[in-house]
Amino acid sequence: MPSDSKPSQPQTANAKRIAADSESQCSAASSGDSDSGQRSSVLNQRASRRCFIQSGGIMLAGGSVLTPGLDAAEGVHASGSDVLKIGLIGCGSRGTQTVIQALQADPATQLVAMADVYESQLHSSFRAINGRHADRVQVEGQRFVGLDAWRQVINSDADIVYLMTPPGFRPLQFEKAVDAGKHVFMEKPVATDAPGVRRVLRAGKRAKQKGLAVAVGLQRHHDARYRETIDRLQDGAIGDLIYARAYWNGSGAKINSRRNVTTELDHQLRHWRHFDWIGGDPIVEQHVHNLDVINWLFGQHPVTAQGQGGRDPLANPNLGDSFDHHMIEFAYAGDKRLLSQCRRARGCWNNIGEHVHGTNGSCDLAAGTIRDFDGNVIWKSDSATSKDRGSQQMQTDFFVALRSGTLPNEVEYAATSTMTAIMGRMASHSGKLVRWNDALNSQQRLADVEALQSLRCPAPVLPLTDGTYETATPGQTKVV
Repeated sequence: MPSDSKPSQPQTANAKRIAADSESQCSAASSGDSDSGQRSSVLNQRASRRCFIQSGGIMLAGGSVLTPGLDAAEGVHASGSDVLKIGLIGCGSRGTQTVIQALQADPATQLVAMADVYESQLHSSFRAINGRHADRVQVEGQRFVGLDAWRQVINSDADIVYLMTPPGFRPLQFEKAVDAGKHVFMEKPVATDAPGVRRVLRAGKRAKQKGLAVAVGLQRHHDARYRETIDRLQDGAIGDLIYARAYWNGSGAKINSRRNVTTELDHQLRHWRHFDWIGGDPIVEQHVHNLDVINWLFGQHPVTAQGQGGRDPLANPNLGDSFDHHMIEFAYAGDKRLLSQCRRARGCWNNIGEHVHGTNGSCDLAAGTIRDFDGNVIWKSDSATSKDRGSQQMQTDFFVALRSGTLPNEVEYAATSTMTAIMGRMASHSGKLVRWNDALNSQQRLADVEALQSLRCPAPVLPLTDGTYETATPGQTKVV
């Protein structure tokens, strides 16, 4: 896998432009994929269903990042009467809201299957979605509960599966969804370790070859404010880009009582954000958004990372094995630097956003605002006051692309940004300078999630005798 080459710049396509392009040439290739225009056959995934989406090879997010030269997908097949059937895997608040947005985005969609580890969570999600779209919730007999219940959604008649479980399960579930011929929307990040990233990339390649659409929940690519601002910056609005700052500093998190917990695995699933094997650490699970924006802006992934992090000594020692703060310096080709902060603590300065400095000024990307060296605003995005921060637009773009005959595939830039965050965690955990190739090729596998068939299975990490969990020790912990 070539991993040192400069990746293509990820760019989100405008939904109207995609529709217009596909009307004139349904099989047109994107500029980053020379083979896609040659493919126009429709895959007969279900012979009894009428195909209403024609062949296409335009990608929503630009060309190859980690695995250049992939073939364009051939086409998709959808259900009769033009209905797209959705299956939801992971019925937490994010999964619930995302499916509500998906149903809002396209009036010819139905929710036909749901799965979650916990029955109470599935029922809460069902009530919330049914309360908004009762006429399009058709899940009778297809509400599945259990740690392995996701397989039943993948084996259902859903055309698209929404993978909204914690990210430790993402590579396995994505791989199986692609193998089953499903289109996929999956939440970020796409993995929690390098082997998982590589697994996602392999499945993403197969998705293209099988004519399957894949979208990923890095919604800033669908936020008009970010798109306008990045276009300006890449056109030289502040001159040459020198360095960037990115922040995900938020409040701390508490751990709930073990009173209703049945097993150690149950405990870790309920508190997944505090365990690296399933949540990835806040730098991977949350800060990936900001790192993704800087990769997008610079048009490349970093080549090295070094930094520091740890656990607040005043924090609850039973909170799991994740660090609660990181400070990472990422180095990019062309002598660009990113200073990255990720912190989860109460009573501290909070900020979520990205800033970039150039030879002629600076920019607050989250605000869509460019300033000169005297602090004067010289440009502000027309979309800076928009209430939608990309989440709803992300679903609209996904379905417009499908309906217009194109096949979005956002796997590669999402995998790149996920790997960037993992490399930052590696640098923080080890206290060493970590290089991209070493990080990407790391054999450090945090868990064998395929072995987790029920809550009675042993947890991938176990508490010490005092109830605390072993955490990384910078200077001693090996990560590659």
